Amino acid sequence: MEHFDVIVVGGGTGNKVALAAAERGMDAALVERGPLGGTCVNRGCNPSKTLIHRADIAETIERASEFGVNAETTDIDFPRIVREVTSAVDEQSVEMERTHRERDDVTLYRDEARFVDDRTLEVGDERIEGERVVVAAGARPVVPPIDGLDDVDYLTSADALRLNDQPEHLVVIGGGYIAAELGYFYEALGTHVTIVGRSDVLLSNEDRDVAETFTEVARRRHTVHVGHEATSVSRDGGEVTVTAEGDDGETITVSGDRLLVAAGRRPNTDQLDVENAGIDTDDRGYVETNEFMETSAENVWAQGDIAGNYQFKHAADRETKYVEKNALDGQREAIDYSSMGHAIFTSPQVAATGKTEEDLRDAGREYVIGRCAYADTVMGKAQKERDGFVKVLADPDNGDILGCHIVGPDASTLIHEVLLGLASGSGTVSDVTETIHIHPALSKVVLKAFEDVE
Repeated sequence: MEHFDVIVVGGGTGNKVALAAAERGMDAALVERGPLGGTCVNRGCNPSKTLIHRADIAETIERASEFGVNAETTDIDFPRIVREVTSAVDEQSVEMERTHRERDDVTLYRDEARFVDDRTLEVGDERIEGERVVVAAGARPVVPPIDGLDDVDYLTSADALRLNDQPEHLVVIGGGYIAAELGYFYEALGTHVTIVGRSDVLLSNEDRDVAETFTEVARRRHTVHVGHEATSVSRDGGEVTVTAEGDDGETITVSGDRLLVAAGRRPNTDQLDVENAGIDTDDRGYVETNEFMETSAENVWAQGDIAGNYQFKHAADRETKYVEKNALDGQREAIDYSSMGHAIFTSPQVAATGKTEEDLRDAGREYVIGRCAYADTVMGKAQKERDGFVKVLADPDNGDILGCHIVGPDASTLIHEVLLGLASGSGTVSDVTETIHIHPALSKVVLKAFEDVE
């Protein structure tokens, strides 16, 4: 049985830990059954956001006449768009693998792995043992138990990013950020999109005001059925039909030529037999970690989607730094998530950090609200933005920023001055209001929302 100083299971952000171990003179093993780079590089944020940029360009052309510019889209080369993006993604993954294979201090295993004992894994036909183990094996799309689903050809988020032919009518089961982003991408390029969501709004995990606004905008772009749960799926020739039941008992049927199932993600712990290594999981199957990213098993750490703290690439990158400190350097430094934010790359974009108003209300926490519409700023008017706004939640006594929620153009960028205040400032409203904002930059919408709190 081969013995290593460090074994990393998962080649997404986990590959950084393996390389960091090697740079410290440790003998490292990296186990990854698929292409290196994990979900983000190969099947998630990198290809999806690159594709969505094409959708943004198409939307800009579509709206050009609103601004007195006569322009039209005469052709969309869908196969070329997908081919260029996937080729770049695949090249990056191949280069990552080449880098690992050229090193003598990192052994790459491209096979399935399962724990068989404490810090001991069966990889293919071999068994390997580590002095330390980092579990970074990610998550995968949920496939809900819908009657007839196994008998039809459906897409998940991974497949939907690599289609050669553009659907005429895409039916989406799910109302979260994956459904929203992919629905926007396909619709902007000319596909009719129908979304069937179980919650009463799309993006139901966002602040309610944001979710309601986004749902209203989505109804202008797509056919949207919220408050409906898919109960059965069938195919007749080239058409797939979804039957869904509403909260009020109403039954609807929707049909299209392709079906996308975007009903969330689940951790890959069940495929690793983590219980054999004494690694505890929560009731959703995610590996439980403490503030040092340690699991219940001695000398075993976990990071990324499989740990379930935050399902974002930037969260996994943050966790990687702490795993390197704690697992490789022998430190015990607690991770700080206080400036964690996220964004959804749709049109309009959505971004947020901290608590929602519903979170605070449920916790009995007092708060005050500041708000500014994009339309109440010079640049917002210039962009003819009628839906977007910034909403701030703050402590009424000391001005602590409790949450900030943005829906509108460039939300993913605008949120960062709030994150900077939380990470490096006082974490209060004054971090934003005391900063000079360039006029008439779009960031004035953030300033005015924070001034509204004061």
